[in-house]
Amino acid sequence: MVTLYRPGTGWMHRAPAGPKAAVLLAVVLGVSFLPSTWWAAGVAAAIAVVGYLVCGLGMRELGRQVVAVRWVVVITLVGQLIFLDAEAAVANTARVVTAILLAGMLVLTTRVAALLDAFERGLRPFERVGVDAQRVALMLAVTLNTVPVLSRLAAGVREAQRARGARPGIVGFVIPFLVVSLKHADDLGDALTARGVR
Repeated sequence: MVTLYRPGTGWMHRAPAGPKAAVLLAVVLGVSFLPSTWWAAGVAAAIAVVGYLVCGLGMRELGRQVVAVRWVVVITLVGQLIFLDAEAAVANTARVVTAILLAGMLVLTTRVAALLDAFERGLRPFERVGVDAQRVALMLAVTLNTVPVLSRLAAGVREAQRARGARPGIVGFVIPFLVVSLKHADDLGDALTARGVR
C-alpha cells in the first residue's frame, strides 16, 4: 500500500495510534471552533507549526505539506473572499488548512495498519447498532491510500507531458489526469468486487 508514513523515533511515532488519533481529533475540533478573526488565524497557524516541531517532523516537512495543499488554500481563500471580508476568509482558510495539516501529521507519524486497527477497535462497540467495523476500516484504508496514489498519478501525467514537450497548462493537465484517475477508480472497484466487497 502506498503511504505517507515517514519513519522516525520521536515520541509521536512511538505513541499508540488510538490515543494519538483521539488527541489530534480533539485539537482539530478545537481549531474548528475558533472565531473568524485575525488572531484566530494566527493561533491556527501556530498550532500547526508547534505540532510539527513538537512531534519531530520539523519545518521542512510542514513546508512540504503546505505546498501539497496549496490548491486547497487558493480555492478555499478565493471562495471565501467572494462572500466574506478578508479577516473572515483568512481565518476560515487557516482553520481548514490547519485541520488538513494535523490530519497529515497523524498519517506521517502512524503506520496505516496501526491506524486502521485503532479505528476498527474504536468502532467495535457500534457493531451492536449495525456498523460493520471491518468494512469501515477497509473504506478508511482505501481513502488514506487515495491521496498518495492521486499525487503519484498527477506526477506521472506531468512527466509524460514534459517528455512529449507539451506546454504546461491547466486544461492540458486536467483531462489526462481525470482519465488516469477514473481508470484507477475503475480498477480499484473491480479489485474490491473480485474480493467480495460490495
